[in-house]
Amino acid sequence: MGGKQDRDEAYGKPAKYDPSFRGPIKNRSCTDIVCCILFLLFILGYIVVGIVAWVYGDPRQVLYPRNSTGAYCGVGANKDKPYLLYFNIFSCVLATNIITVAENGLQCPTPQVCVSSCPEVAWTVEVNQFSQKVGEVFYTANRNFCLPGVPWDMPVIQSLQQELCPSFLLPSAPALGRCLPLLNSTPPELPGISSNTSISQGISGLLDSLNARDISVKIFEDFAQSWYWILVALGVALVLSLLFILLLRLVAGPLVLVLILGVLGVLAYGIYHCWMEYRVLRDKGASITQQGITTNLSAYRNVQETWLVALIVLAVLEGILLLMLIFLRQRIRIAIALLKEASKAVGHMMSTMFYPLVTFVLLLICIVYWAMTALYLATSGQPQYVLWAPNASLPSCEKVQMNTSCNPMAQPVNSSCPGLMCIFQSYSSTGLVQRSLFNLQIYGVLGLFWTLNWVLALGQCVLAGAFASFYWALDKRRDIPTFPLISAFIRTLRYHTGSLAFGALILTLVQIARVVLEYTDNKLRGAQNPVARCIMCCFKCCLWCLEKFIKFLNRNAYIMIAIYGKNFCVSAKNAFMLLMRNIVRVVVLDKVTDLLLFFGKLLVVGGVGVLSFFFFTGRIQGLGTVFESPSLNYYWLPIMVSILGAYVIANGFFSVFGMCVDTLFLCFLEDLERNDGSLDRPYYMPTALLKILGKKNEALPGDKKRKK
Repeated sequence: MGGKQDRDEAYGKPAKYDPSFRGPIKNRSCTDIVCCILFLLFILGYIVVGIVAWVYGDPRQVLYPRNSTGAYCGVGANKDKPYLLYFNIFSCVLATNIITVAENGLQCPTPQVCVSSCPEVAWTVEVNQFSQKVGEVFYTANRNFCLPGVPWDMPVIQSLQQELCPSFLLPSAPALGRCLPLLNSTPPELPGISSNTSISQGISGLLDSLNARDISVKIFEDFAQSWYWILVALGVALVLSLLFILLLRLVAGPLVLVLILGVLGVLAYGIYHCWMEYRVLRDKGASITQQGITTNLSAYRNVQETWLVALIVLAVLEGILLLMLIFLRQRIRIAIALLKEASKAVGHMMSTMFYPLVTFVLLLICIVYWAMTALYLATSGQPQYVLWAPNASLPSCEKVQMNTSCNPMAQPVNSSCPGLMCIFQSYSSTGLVQRSLFNLQIYGVLGLFWTLNWVLALGQCVLAGAFASFYWALDKRRDIPTFPLISAFIRTLRYHTGSLAFGALILTLVQIARVVLEYTDNKLRGAQNPVARCIMCCFKCCLWCLEKFIKFLNRNAYIMIAIYGKNFCVSAKNAFMLLMRNIVRVVVLDKVTDLLLFFGKLLVVGGVGVLSFFFFTGRIQGLGTVFESPSLNYYWLPIMVSILGAYVIANGFFSVFGMCVDTLFLCFLEDLERNDGSLDRPYYMPTALLKILGKKNEALPGDKKRKK
């Protein structure tokens, strides 16, 4: 007894009885005001960054392609010409690598022109056409692919030398507003175009990633044919999730027992299988001493030591689980009773099940605002154009100063340098906004993480306040507020914005550190030695563990904030001390809840996935024409969308239930320490928990004496 008392005192003194406490405190004051002001100032700065990005940015630079003159395709004068045609698409690969081309906005060192449609057939200028006029070869044949302003009577050979018209065309399809050759098109045999394997592979990789028109059209058609059935599948997922949570009050005990027995059965089968494999290999004499150490991991399946180690590990796990069932059965019963009570709480406050929609909308707003701000910031510079020629080494081009600034609207004409033209190089970085672009982007990323974490913290604190009002109500019909969720939402926003921002900031700093570490590791991966990789892995592991711990601590701190209205540090300390005084109960409840919610997600997602598979593949017969499965190009598409949507719905519902369990658990622990079941200090816990603990109240729930 003395050891237990000393241990409890090491983690703080138990909560004392407070006769005025009746659940979430209503008379509270603002907490963490300094952090609240800092957060509001940061949001104000975030808005200023968005305004600056909107003023200086031009997202058309990303959304619309530019031709060689700098004009946008698909807008303004080129409204009827939405696609960009590269005269020599192979120069995109010949000049540089694909990644560099993508970073430069898919710009290539070749003339580019806006066209109304992409070429449909292959064509190459023949030798006997060199002496003809441009109008005869291009315009009359409906090949309107020359640069704007090329006269009708210009000789074809001159237009090709000055790269005013393309020397060949390939059957192309539009992708991302650009005409890209089809995969089965054959490169023409022209000077400067190699047909070696590496170039062909590079072009194929570029086309694989960009040429998605046909697939996108088919996907759109499939969505148009199956969207209402996808909504039906999501409705089924919603109903299944809700029913699973509401029925836990009836089946929580048997379900947990079945799941635990299932885990024991799987471990027992694993032990049996390992023993059989070990015995066979032992009789054969297959040992690691004969095989030796090898990097081929599959070879270890054929040695007896591997199966012996697996056998020992599984046997130890089986023994630990059996011992836990024997010695922790009382705490498992408490966990089951809390799960049942959480199911009742959710059933009593059904509005809490749909609060994740509010969280989803707020998260979507944060993500969209950051994405738009980042897009506008990235396009805040003015485009810069320089002189370029395909053969700058020619004697006639030596007098031309290449890479000097030029005006794309006044292309050089009658130049002695063949193919001299003004092309896009990059976006300027000389303005104040452009020089601060990196810092503004970092500010935006910090704003994204901080706002996302704050929205999640808001949801946790609001739900905790609503569920705490359920637990601390002696008479569930009279003592629970009329609108507990709305009351908790207003109370949290009014008094605890600063505390939520404080907890979200701590988590954000750790997440930013993880992002920086991952980026550094990715950049230095090729130059690291094994020792450096080991150290980097240890750092990443430590930060991952730290993030998990902070999330756990923040979650429980928000529960205490919702109940008592104290600042973040005090709430986090009290929650941590309370949990450490009941660490065994915490572990048991956490694992039982995780096991149950995992099974629930598996049931919902698996059920919807199987039902969608049989329906969209047409394997369910006899449903009539009304319920006939649609004809699809990719039947897996609606199946995957239904499974993903079912997971999102189940995760949203079960996250509410998990928050309910955690809140009721902390309230239960506080109830045990505050009260003793007497007439003046009655327990608030349900009757089932009182029976499990062997305790009782001297007064009935409706007794007026209990409310003195």
